[in-house]
Amino acid sequence: MSDTKQLTLPITGMTCANCVATVERNLKKLDGVNNAVVNLSSERATVEFDAARLGLGDMIARVNRAGYGVATGEADLIIKRLADDNDARRLEKALLNLEGVLEAQVSFTTEKARLKYVPTIVTQAELRRAVASSGFEAVELGGEAEDAEAKAREHEINEQRRLLIVGLIFTVPLFLFAMARDFNLLPAMFYEMTAMEGMRAAPAPWTNWLMLALAAPVQFYVGWQYYVGAFKALRNRSANMDVLIAMGSSAAFFYSLPITFGLLAGHVYYETAAVIITLIKLGKFLEARAKGRTSEAIKKLMGLRAKTARVVRAGVEAEVPADDVRVGDVVLVKPGETIPVDGVIIEGRSSIDESMLTGESLPVEKKQGDPVIGATLNKLGLLKFEATKVGKETALAQIIKLVEEAQGSKAPIQKLADQVSAVFVPIVIAIALLTFAAWYFVAPQIDDQFTRALINMVAVLVIACPCAMGLATPTAVMVGTGKGAEMGVLFRSSEALERAGKVSVVVLDKTGTITKGQPAVTDVVVSRQSSVVSEQLLRLAASVEKGSEHPLGEAIWAEATTRGLSLAEAAGFQAEPGHGVQAEVEGRSVAIGNARMMQSRGWSLNGLESEVTRFQNEAKTAMLVAMDGKVEGVIAVADTLKEGSQEAIEELHRMGLKVAMITGDNQKTAEAIAKLVGIDQVLAEVLPEGKSAEVKKLQSPIANRQSPIANVVAMVGDGVNDAPALAQADVGIAIGTGTDVAMAAAPVTLMSGDLRGVARAISLSRKTLRTIKQNLFWAFFYNVILIPAAALGFLNPILAAGAMAFSSVFVVTNSLRLRRVKI
Repeated sequence: MSDTKQLTLPITGMTCANCVATVERNLKKLDGVNNAVVNLSSERATVEFDAARLGLGDMIARVNRAGYGVATGEADLIIKRLADDNDARRLEKALLNLEGVLEAQVSFTTEKARLKYVPTIVTQAELRRAVASSGFEAVELGGEAEDAEAKAREHEINEQRRLLIVGLIFTVPLFLFAMARDFNLLPAMFYEMTAMEGMRAAPAPWTNWLMLALAAPVQFYVGWQYYVGAFKALRNRSANMDVLIAMGSSAAFFYSLPITFGLLAGHVYYETAAVIITLIKLGKFLEARAKGRTSEAIKKLMGLRAKTARVVRAGVEAEVPADDVRVGDVVLVKPGETIPVDGVIIEGRSSIDESMLTGESLPVEKKQGDPVIGATLNKLGLLKFEATKVGKETALAQIIKLVEEAQGSKAPIQKLADQVSAVFVPIVIAIALLTFAAWYFVAPQIDDQFTRALINMVAVLVIACPCAMGLATPTAVMVGTGKGAEMGVLFRSSEALERAGKVSVVVLDKTGTITKGQPAVTDVVVSRQSSVVSEQLLRLAASVEKGSEHPLGEAIWAEATTRGLSLAEAAGFQAEPGHGVQAEVEGRSVAIGNARMMQSRGWSLNGLESEVTRFQNEAKTAMLVAMDGKVEGVIAVADTLKEGSQEAIEELHRMGLKVAMITGDNQKTAEAIAKLVGIDQVLAEVLPEGKSAEVKKLQSPIANRQSPIANVVAMVGDGVNDAPALAQADVGIAIGTGTDVAMAAAPVTLMSGDLRGVARAISLSRKTLRTIKQNLFWAFFYNVILIPAAALGFLNPILAAGAMAFSSVFVVTNSLRLRRVKI
């Protein structure tokens, strides 16, 4: 029996789309891997595998063999309560059994544990909890637990900076010297003198040796990683950006060597080789820094977490790290403090600022029994609450996980770039060889035929940029999903982010989406032929609805309670979805439901038809009450519109979208509400199980009268009752509130109950999609135009290297513009 698991590995050393393809291909070759998705922008690999056939060590070994690395963290913990060396061995074994731990050494003598782990799989807080569950105590050495993955990335950027500085130290003087020498700007000692009139001739041979001395450190120290990367890529039967750079710079450098040694006559191109490597190193450094900014939204979310918590254990108040709070702990939060974990208030009242998670600017009033969310801000009163979710289970942790998963997924639009990238480098090498052959054998003969052919070949090799294609989609997706999280819009995948931008029809569920979902009784009318009075009618109806979870039933029960009516016990309760409910109360059979329910039983409305019609025209829901097979009266229930519903629908219209409303209410009530908010199409009297069928009808080309193309339909609902319809829609948008935000299975979740978030989600998707298209256009246009230009001899290698270095920087900075876009 297979034990399928999913792990995320932080990959180091990737530079272009070919690197992504290489890591993916190598991981997929492992026996037991079901799927592997690698993201260049986030530099992570998400692997789905059979744990019974494969382990973490096998995956890391395979990544290393492919020429890349996995970022790891190290932790030093002081261990208390070790009795002897056996305890140390037992703890060591327990830590090694923890998923994500690569090495563990526990010393009884020093009472220390040294651990090496993968930070995307296990955290230092989880390591300390594992120590505690083994019966020992782990003490931090002081300071905050490090972000191991961020540290590994920072080390990589610092290494790129160091190599860039070394490259500049040697390349700038080399380039200036070469230019000055070629334009005869140097003193006479740098040239060989001719006998005729003291004229300067060729540069002195020793100047070539000086240029070699300056170029060699750049070629073999600064550029060494390109040789290593090229070797590993070729060993894996693939070709990446490293192969192109190594070939291009080596051609210029090694061609110059025999000229320096006096074996050939001609011009040396050491400065070309050095400038190629240094410019590309500059581009990679700027790109790495910019890529770091694409994940700032995630860092912001992580920064919301409280570092410490004040807990009461065994009657004693103590301050502990927030990671050490356990489920069931009683936590104290003073005004102005951040709530450390999710929980339920057991004492106190306050208003809480939840804007950092939901995007709602107004504080929310909280009292005893209300839930609180970790990372939100307590504004006024002292709160005492019981922790219900800690660590990876908190709403914030789930939000971060959702955003990271979305950023790591691949958008459908990326498939074209992946397909091109797979064959890009071999095609470029073929074009470079054809360029050399054409200029050497076909072009008009000149004295320096070989040099001209070589230089044009080098220009083709270094102008080609697979990086821009690899970064075009993932960088925009990272910034877009991060921006969404800041606005309270969660995209579960990059596919959802892409599809939301293509929506043409938005279907809104009525109750809880357009309206508050908290209806109240407005009228109680008894039939003239009835023997019961309105109070008795309401009391019996409320007795049936007591404990009901349906909003309309709750409204009837609440009204009776408000009026102080004493309710009776109901027996034999039966619910008919989409129709109503029935039960025995005080020896009478009481049924409450809509006109459909009464008609299906063959009961006449007893002269209440005009009242039902009046209520429906007033956008009220008419609930008919029958006793012992006779309709005795009608209770009118009205739901109030949510604040911002009308504004949200107006905004959707401004965006050119058609808006439909779906509800189980009768046609007249539905149309009255639709008129209030400006709905285009009303789908009324739809039973819960029929909602998905209605969505399917809207998706068909027949429903789209303007075009034979099928509609792209977004369904907006509460994520529970509307689950089938949300799944049927092209884009399901669930309206969540706080703690249940991560529970919705919909591709898009609005963390606040504000309907205006729908327009924001679609607008963000459109802008992200536009950015992706701009990036892809640039990446393809750049290569399609400049590779032929280089092949035709219009670009020298130095200009080509500069253009290549900044093409990927352009893509990343264009994606970063999304952060400043107003939505």
